Amino acid sequence: MSAILQRFHQVANDALVKISEQLWPDAKITLVIYTPGKPEEDIVLRDQGLNDDEVVGTLHRRGLSIDGDNTYKRDLLDSAAGVMAFGVQNRNPPAAGHWGQRFWDIGRAEAAGREELVLALASVTNCLSKALTGGEVSAATAGAALIAADEALTKYAPQ
Repeated sequence: MSAILQRFHQVANDALVKISEQLWPDAKITLVIYTPGKPEEDIVLRDQGLNDDEVVGTLHRRGLSIDGDNTYKRDLLDSAAGVMAFGVQNRNPPAAGHWGQRFWDIGRAEAAGREELVLALASVTNCLSKALTGGEVSAATAGAALIAADEALTKYAPQ
């Protein structure tokens, strides 16, 4: 951080201390300094004990919304979509405890459901194809295919 930014940081912090001394009990204060195109100059100062959720919650109540378009949200959602895609492919699972595990699991579950439906459809199609072309299909094989298809449909078909 440059000497100018360090000095400004100290001045802003001192001002926040003076302002917070005048606030009502339990009030917290945050200062955000944003320089477009220069994220290295961004400064966020906040009272001790004030966490990120409280800062974002306050900004949300004052009009900040998840509906607007910004790079952070695009990057975050692209990351979640990518993790889900890896789950569908059953590769590159996140490290234990990583925030992406939830999204990887969603992708994995969707792929598993699709795989189950495809296998059931293939089995029923195979039985029906043999039956229609004069081939032999045992009642047990046809019954098992229908049961698997019914279970898959019950599990994954929209209600």
